[in-house]
Amino acid sequence: MDVMDNLSDLDLLRRLQTGSEAALLALHERYAAAVYAVAYRVLHEQMLAEEVTQDTFLRLWEHGHTYDPERGAFLPWLLTITRRRAIDILRQHQRREPAQLETFSLDEHPYLWEQFGQSDEQGELRHTLFDALAGLPEDQREAIALAYFYGLSHSEIAGYLGVPLGTIKTRIRLGMHKLRAAWFGAELPSGNPVDDSDA
Repeated sequence: MDVMDNLSDLDLLRRLQTGSEAALLALHERYAAAVYAVAYRVLHEQMLAEEVTQDTFLRLWEHGHTYDPERGAFLPWLLTITRRRAIDILRQHQRREPAQLETFSLDEHPYLWEQFGQSDEQGELRHTLFDALAGLPEDQREAIALAYFYGLSHSEIAGYLGVPLGTIKTRIRLGMHKLRAAWFGAELPSGNPVDDSDA
């Protein structure tokens, strides 16, 4: 087994900053599938998704030093770079206004999150959504972020977090229920909460 395989993401990034191509290859092998999945979820086109994947790791090579571990885990940071690059390319290929936002399904219109909140009224709604998201339990917030902001499938999230697929589905369902309640100004119905510990 290659010694790089046993290193943490942070250790690989430290080596990357010293010019280690082996560290870059190790990170590519570790996360290329997740990066490609996010790019493809936005673009729905294989060649463009592959282009974004290459661009993402090139930017990692050039700007890996900008990652701050105190601000969050490495993979969400990398997928944020991916998603922004994919959205840039999508805008270049699709010069059209996004459809009216009717639901909280951000994966169907990936650049709505960036454009939503331009007016004062929408800005208040966005802050409401941010506040509701911040108020979720960490496990629900993490699962929703990976699904809706980074475009990972439920199976990919389960594999990344190392938890059962049913648990991921439960976390997202519970979290989305709370977000919808905040979004529409509704109160959560009374009843016993669902425990996902044995999902």
